[in-house]
Order: sequence, then C-alpha cells, then structure tokens
Amino acid sequence: MPRYYVTTPIYYVNDAPHIGHAYTTLIGDALARWHRLLGDDTFFLTGTDEHGLKIQRTADANGITPLEQADRTSERFREAWKLLDISNDDFIRTTEPRHHLAVQTLLQKAYDNGYVYRGTYEGLYCVACEGYYNESDLVDGRCPIHKTPVETLVEENYFFRLSAFADRLLAWFEADPDCIQPDGKRNEAAGIVRQGLEDVSISRTSISWGVPVPWDPGHVFYVWYDALINYATAVGYGSDPERFAEWWPETTHLLAKDILRFHCVYWPAMLMAAGIENLPKLRVHGFLLVGGEKMSKTRLNQIAPSDLVEDFGVDGYRYHFLRDNSFGPDGDFSYEGMIVRYNSDLANNLGNLLQRVSTVVAKKCAGIGPAPRMDSPLAGVVAAAYNDAAAAWANTQPSVALEATWRIIRETNDYLQTNEPWKMEPGPECDAVMGDALEVLRVVTILASPAMPGACDVIWRRIGLSGSPRDERLPAAAAWGGYPGGLVIEAGDPLFPRRKA
Repeated sequence: MPRYYVTTPIYYVNDAPHIGHAYTTLIGDALARWHRLLGDDTFFLTGTDEHGLKIQRTADANGITPLEQADRTSERFREAWKLLDISNDDFIRTTEPRHHLAVQTLLQKAYDNGYVYRGTYEGLYCVACEGYYNESDLVDGRCPIHKTPVETLVEENYFFRLSAFADRLLAWFEADPDCIQPDGKRNEAAGIVRQGLEDVSISRTSISWGVPVPWDPGHVFYVWYDALINYATAVGYGSDPERFAEWWPETTHLLAKDILRFHCVYWPAMLMAAGIENLPKLRVHGFLLVGGEKMSKTRLNQIAPSDLVEDFGVDGYRYHFLRDNSFGPDGDFSYEGMIVRYNSDLANNLGNLLQRVSTVVAKKCAGIGPAPRMDSPLAGVVAAAYNDAAAAWANTQPSVALEATWRIIRETNDYLQTNEPWKMEPGPECDAVMGDALEVLRVVTILASPAMPGACDVIWRRIGLSGSPRDERLPAAAAWGGYPGGLVIEAGDPLFPRRKA
C-alpha cells in the first residue's frame, strides 16, 4: 500500500492561532483526506514549537513558567483544529520526551560526523524570528519580517558546518526538480545557496529553555534546529528505526515562504549531516494577507478562525480558504470576498443542486431516487473533471481541484435547466434526468469531501446512501454509474443559506 506522510510547520506558542496558521493546516488536512480516499496509508502531523528565548520572555512577562505558557497556547491550537474538523493523526509538542530524544540523537550524529564545532558568535538577532540577520538584510535597521529592532548578541555557541553542504544541496535541487515546489521557490533556495553558505549557530548558553546538548549540557539547542527535527520525531526517529524507515521516504512538508531558508536549505543539510539519505519534498506557499499585509501580533491584524466559523460554518470556512487561495503566491483575505464565494459556489451551485434534486424527486419520483443512465451526457463531464481534480491534488493545488469539481456542479445545473424535470410528467424520462443528477451528487460529494467533510456527510445521507463518502476509494468510486437507485431521498432545509453582505 502506498504511504503518504504530510506535515504542517509546528506553530510557535507565544501567539494564538489565526487564519494564516489555519490555512496551512487546512491544506494538510485536505491533502491527507484526499490520500485516504486513494487508499494510501496516510499520516498527518501538526503540533507546536515550544522552546526558545521568545517563549521564555513571553512567559516572564505573563508571570508564569515557560512550560505553563506552552501548555496554555498549545491547547488553543488543539481547540482551533478541533473546531475546523482537522483530521491530524498526531499532534507533536517539542517539550515531549520523545522529541528531546530525537533532537539529541540527530544532532549527536552530526557532531560525531564532524559537522558541529564550538566557537563564539556575535550577531544581530530578532527575538520574534528567533533568527540572526546580516546588516544588509535589515530594513532601516529593523527586522525585515517583524519591523522590530534587532539586538546584538555575543555568546559561546556550537556551530553547524552548513558551508560544507552547498554542492550537495545544489545537486539535489538539480537532480529532483520536484523536491521543492513551486519552481520559483526551488530557484529561491538555490539562490540562497549560490550566494554562499556560512556556518550557523545551533546552541545557546544564555537561556535554559530548550533541549540540552548531549555532549555539553551547559548549552541548549537553538530553537529552530530543535523544531525542525519534530518531523522526524513523529515517525520514530531515535526510538523506532523500522517505523522511521517505512515513513520517512514518503514525507511532504507544507510551509509558508518566510521559513523557506530553514526548511529548504538548513533542514536537508542537517539530515545529510546525520547520514539520512532520503530527503523530504517541500511545498511552499505565500502569505495569507489582510489588507495587503502579513498577519502580525504587533500590527493587530490577526483574525481568529472562530470569528469566521460563526458566520460561515466550519465547511463554509474550509471551502473558502482552500478554493480562493492558489497554493504558491500570496493571497489577500477579505470578508466581502468570502461572502461572494460562499453565495456563488455553496448556496447558488452545490446547495441549489441538492435542493432542486430533492424537491423534484419528492414530487415526481415519490421520494425515491432513480438510478442514472449509463450513457448520460454528464458521464464524460464527470470523467474529465475527475482527471483534472486528481492531477491538481497530486500537484498540491486544492483550489484547482475544487474548481474542477465545481465544474461538474455547474454543468449539472445547466443540464437540469435545459431539461426542466420539474415540468415533466412522472415517468422514465424524468427518472433518467433525476438519476443522472443524483449520480453527480454522489461523485461530487466524494470529490468535495476533503474540503467539506461535514457538509458532504449530510449530502451523502440526504441522497440515501449509507456510511460516509470518506469510506469510498478512488478512482473506482468516481466511475459513472455507482448510484444504485431505489433509495429514499431526504428533503431538508437549504444546506448553505445565502449570506448577506
């Protein structure tokens, strides 16, 4: 059985979950759900990043311990993902013993292999990024991401010989163009390498809130190097070699472009240094902007998922962010745009199709759903759209996959408008048209279920089918003719009531 291991970044616990965090997590969830439909053995990981100076300072400001700070905020992420019906198989916290073991194991191997050495570092440091910058990286002397002043830090550190991996990284980029997508992001990573790689600090002595360095307990690992290893921890690195060997070759990391350097340059080099040959695939997306700006605690422009779920429901929320934001470039969120998408695709198209079908079947077919015609003109529409949707999911393009799925819905609404079954007399002709429409609803419900699992369960039940669309397996389940007919169709209130601007 094919395996598929997908991860989100782990989210930093100095802040509450917002729609930017949720965007990446929704993509991971939808991809995991799609691969489960394909019958793949699927593992989906998310979690929280809990060490570092920023957490220690936030905890001090709140008058609590760093672990208490981490406990509180980590739980908020769990609650947010539960609200959004996220189907993660594991939720990792970097304060867990299993993770400490993995971090110490991987970096000990890099040390033993000669890729870690001791030195003194002085640099310009952004606490919010937990990252060092060169003078040339700054904008008006401030962090280019957070626009906050940087600090000068001097301390004894251990360094990772990143400079030793430039040729191997470039060879990897060239040999496997699919390793980082979109192409522009792979080119960006290659550009970072070609500009010259300097060795990087991987430990701290100025704080104690972190994973201890096993060969020198006076140091703790710098938070970024600790955090990156979570992806390996969750599939058994350091504790279950057999499990790690099975899952690690099938790894896909989802990440936003602001952490590209760490994931696409530092992380593969760390894996190479530890003797891990299989490298993950990396899928990089842009920022989800609000009013043209990246969400930031300091800019007070963050939006909590719960604020929007209250107005649009869980599935309306999920659909909007998966459909309206292409994976790769930046996207700009607006409440008005969310209303337009909801009313157009959910209320007017899918919701209207379900309502039309259930109403006509009740009036013309005694409430019993007929079987489809095998030679229906909609069969080719479904086949072509399925191929497009499957290719899009494979290319990490949920918005394109959903557009292909909604093409079936629009074509079917046009088909009903042309045939006007509500004007037909009960009989074989009306049954044929309604059977075709029910078959479309069956297929569409399966194809849309990675985006809208709750709503698709409701549609599945309303057209008389037992179980859930998530129990189906593709591509067989998308083949035309699967609706058996003879099932009781359930009428009900509109599934997606229109929203007012």
